[in-house]
Amino acid sequence: MSRETVDSQVVKLAQALVRERSYSGEEKGVSDVLTKFFKDNGFTDVHIDKYGNTIGHIKGSRPGKAILFDGHMDTVPVTDESVWKYPPFAAEIHDGKIYGRGTSDMKGALAAMAVAAAEFNEETKGDFAGDIYVAGVVHEECFEGVAAREISKYTNPDIVVIGEASQLNLKIGQRGRAEIKLEVFGKAAHSANPEKGINAVYKIGEIIQEIRKLEPTHNETLGDGILELVDIKSSPYPGASVVPEYCVATYDRRLLVGETLESVMEPIQKLVDEMMAKDPELDAKLSYSVGEEKCFTGETIKGERFFPGWLYDEEEEFVQTAYNALKEIGQEPIITQYNFCTNGSHYAGEAKIKTFGLGPSLENLAHTLDEYIEVDQLMKVKDSYKAICGAFNK
Repeated sequence: MSRETVDSQVVKLAQALVRERSYSGEEKGVSDVLTKFFKDNGFTDVHIDKYGNTIGHIKGSRPGKAILFDGHMDTVPVTDESVWKYPPFAAEIHDGKIYGRGTSDMKGALAAMAVAAAEFNEETKGDFAGDIYVAGVVHEECFEGVAAREISKYTNPDIVVIGEASQLNLKIGQRGRAEIKLEVFGKAAHSANPEKGINAVYKIGEIIQEIRKLEPTHNETLGDGILELVDIKSSPYPGASVVPEYCVATYDRRLLVGETLESVMEPIQKLVDEMMAKDPELDAKLSYSVGEEKCFTGETIKGERFFPGWLYDEEEEFVQTAYNALKEIGQEPIITQYNFCTNGSHYAGEAKIKTFGLGPSLENLAHTLDEYIEVDQLMKVKDSYKAICGAFNK
């Protein structure tokens, strides 16, 4: 790898972003680095919204489409820095790879988006149609798409590019996800006299067994609408000599295209209602989990954990426009889907904005020990984003 490559603007910006630890709610350092880059590199203006989403804008010389590049600034935590091969916030380069938390998920892509937009603006001397937005998004790891609602409201994009890892392939869909709570209310009693109580754990266990028998929904492209038990907790805990009076189970539900809050809950609610009708001691409640987190701006972000799925036909004009633009610069993208949830849940799933994913690196490097991004992938995706700018903002 040449010294010129290592010293390139996109590599330096990616390293600067990785060196700012930015767990969800702690993204201010990354926001500051991005803001400085936008101001120093010809962006028309910079907007930081109430949640801390940091949006750089370049206005073209004439009317045209608004294209939004979306990359989240937050990362999952590092549990033990000592077990990493290289320090997780040093962004060291070894064997052609930048190592560190957030390199693949997804500060590398965010850096490439910012540099690509700046280079496209410089090379065209601002003579292009429409608007280019680059958004550093907060709290994506907690709420896929919740903070993005503010971004789409502000930018009103015609096209959205999600920069999650895709190994330079085009992603035109994903399953969404929902978090469902099943609560059961029993009656406390001394465990020496359990017949005087109602054991909420036994009761919820009966429901859990019946839920496992439910037929999953299915989409030929995206697969099954999985419903998987992910945790269970009783109260009081520890339950020394006490029959538990409360128990809550959490389910992860992978969402398919067109599924709604009501349609997802309906078969589970029907099952629970039927079981309660047969058992007068069973008192159960279903709901979607609601998350609430503090932003670095001081604002509280809150949202129901229901993030829709989405899917486009690969023959749609905007998909083919992107595909052909990448082919023209010598890349060979495959058109496929993400197997995890992204901010596309809002843009495509909720707001129905034309959206596709295009990012560097391997999907399975996200959230892993010794996370890295290949410098070659970083350089190539910068070219990809510039090609996308040219295709939609001629």
